[in-house]
Amino acid sequence: MATLSDRLDFVLGKKAADRLEQHFGIRTVGELVRYFPRKYSDAMTVRGEGEDLDLEEGEHVTFVDTIAKAESKWTKRTPAREFLVVTLEHRRPAVTATFFNPKYLKKTLVEGARVMLSGEVGYFRDTMQLTHPAFMVLRDGGKNVGTKSLTSLAEATGASGEDLLAELDKDFFPIYPANSKMQTWEIYACIRQVLAVLDPVAETLPKAYVRQHGLMSEDEALRAIHLAENAADRARAAERLTHDEAVGLQWGLVVRRHSELGESGPPAPSRSDGLAAAMAAQLPFELTAGQQKVLDVISGELAAPRPMNRMLQGEVGSGKTVVSLLAMLQVIDAGYQCAVLTPTEVLAAQHYLSIRAMLGPLGMAGQLGGADQATRVALLTGSMSAQQKREVRDEVATGAAGIVIGTHALLQDAVEFHRLGMVVVDEQHRFGVEQRDRLRAKAPAGLTPHLLVMTATPIPRTVALTVYGDLETSTLRELPRGRQEITTNTIFARQKPAWLERAWARIAEEVRAGRQAYVVASRIDEDDRPPAAEKPNKSTRGDAQEKEPGPPPVTVVDLFARLQRGPLSGVRLGLMHGRLSGDEKDAVMSAFRAGDIDVLVCTTVIEVGVDVPNATVMVVMDADRFGISQLHQLRGRIGRGEHAGLCLLATNLPAESKAGQRLKAVAATQDGFELTKLDLRERSEGDVLGLTQHGRPVTLRFLSLFEHEDIIVAARQLCEAVYESDPADPGMAVLSAPFTDTDRVEYLDKS
Repeated sequence: MATLSDRLDFVLGKKAADRLEQHFGIRTVGELVRYFPRKYSDAMTVRGEGEDLDLEEGEHVTFVDTIAKAESKWTKRTPAREFLVVTLEHRRPAVTATFFNPKYLKKTLVEGARVMLSGEVGYFRDTMQLTHPAFMVLRDGGKNVGTKSLTSLAEATGASGEDLLAELDKDFFPIYPANSKMQTWEIYACIRQVLAVLDPVAETLPKAYVRQHGLMSEDEALRAIHLAENAADRARAAERLTHDEAVGLQWGLVVRRHSELGESGPPAPSRSDGLAAAMAAQLPFELTAGQQKVLDVISGELAAPRPMNRMLQGEVGSGKTVVSLLAMLQVIDAGYQCAVLTPTEVLAAQHYLSIRAMLGPLGMAGQLGGADQATRVALLTGSMSAQQKREVRDEVATGAAGIVIGTHALLQDAVEFHRLGMVVVDEQHRFGVEQRDRLRAKAPAGLTPHLLVMTATPIPRTVALTVYGDLETSTLRELPRGRQEITTNTIFARQKPAWLERAWARIAEEVRAGRQAYVVASRIDEDDRPPAAEKPNKSTRGDAQEKEPGPPPVTVVDLFARLQRGPLSGVRLGLMHGRLSGDEKDAVMSAFRAGDIDVLVCTTVIEVGVDVPNATVMVVMDADRFGISQLHQLRGRIGRGEHAGLCLLATNLPAESKAGQRLKAVAATQDGFELTKLDLRERSEGDVLGLTQHGRPVTLRFLSLFEHEDIIVAARQLCEAVYESDPADPGMAVLSAPFTDTDRVEYLDKS
């Protein structure tokens, strides 16, 4: 008998175990048993003798028939290659199978042999053909002869000859994530073999929880999901395993959160005579009630001797930056430094300029006109010269710089802080836990810095619980006074070409009125790879989402040239994209910010953080190639001054298409939370979890962040209760292992 912790080579033999590890990273019985089917084979077609054929090209089919003719032929190319053409006897129209390099097959696939052939349907001159299909000669008794995939299945099921047809001709046949090196039948054979010798699996969830939710036992579920012939039993197994996934994820997050609560953080009590108080006094506006409420919570946590772990989410322009700055100044008042980690150099430079502008004399330590208690703000990016980097690193190491803003360059070993006390991560979804923890590790020994992560992408409760469950969450919902409304309209350019021409005219009108505009494209040039939002997505349930056809996207380089020659020829245009050097990007953005450029033609390099209050219009070309949240982020770049904003989403797809409906939904609301719910409904869990927290993909086979909020909440409550009584609960550890213990997903146990 076998247990879940046993190595597979002891159960399956070294050869099969090595293949599973090599191709899928599966090493133990437990990992194999939890390698779940992605679907069941209702699409498998099995045809015995005389059954009608109505098969489409590409469909997978299994034939059972007698070979009427077996002919050796040679290709006409040089050098010639031999191939074997087998014609089945009882098929009208004819069905053939072709095998290349048939040296040994000629003795097996002979006229009169009864065979099973399994492969994808193709057609050549109206003749259905299978090219190099899996095959097995059907002999009652004796050794199975054929390709490994079918003979393995026969051995695993104990079936041979005609009996194997019955094994294949079941509507529950499981289909596993597989590849050309190891097919789904071979995986199924290994799982059958393991389940046949597996000891009863111990229950992982508390019995009261299982009873309360009417769940199958762990042992029943792990067997039924692979073997149950009854669809209702498979559904109950999936329900149980959905709870397993929810509890496993939540346990990892609860353990991480409680472990950090026990660490020592840098206490930074609020002072009435410090930088934070001076900054609050010189603000040219009043904080909103929401900003003040969030700031009070953060201030109280910073004063405590344990590290704050908080996420601040809010709409674009909701005032997250000023809240984070006041929090950082409270930490600086206590004698510590703060680091701000941003995903792009453009955003880092934007933060640097805006924070220096807000601080004024309070950020000019050591400079003429600086306040007595002033600090210094430093910027560190990868495109700086070696000399510039050395100068900034010296300021950081000596403690001269109280606020250090930078990109991934901050994570390098050469960057040493004098006394790091707080880390602010902007646009958290661009970073993983490992990255933020590498920065926190630069604090003095024995201290874990306070952590504030910020995102302008509103997060539904299910995502917050599942992805950011180790962080407390604060939300800014109201916009600061003076923020303007943004009107969004869709342009279906193929159906209404005049509307796009009107968009260029509108930009020219805004420029004549002294205002500025953005024009956004999805690609740089023809050599640019498609953006992630454009690529077809793979669902965590194994089905590919369909990509709507459309003309190729306009590139930003072509668009710039076209506008310069055509509808915007009298306007000062600027071009910005990710391939420009840091200095070139800074020069373009500085010119745009100063009003020396009227229209910035760009890619999504301006997606977050760019603040040009005079920009009032944005045209997004090929908007169907961007995600919902990304479009919401982009339009947040306009309407930031005294004038209202207009965002125009242009697409060549029809209004009635799925993409067209999505764009109209974006245009219909400015509520980021509503849009995020729509985004979550459309995207797969893999996309949502993606690399958000952990830097490597997480696959949820059963749990849906959109459909299973009640299960996620119940799992969270269970994990909190169990942790209070037994932090080392063995059942919880088993369920969380796929998310915490393996080298595939190890993000949750970082601290």
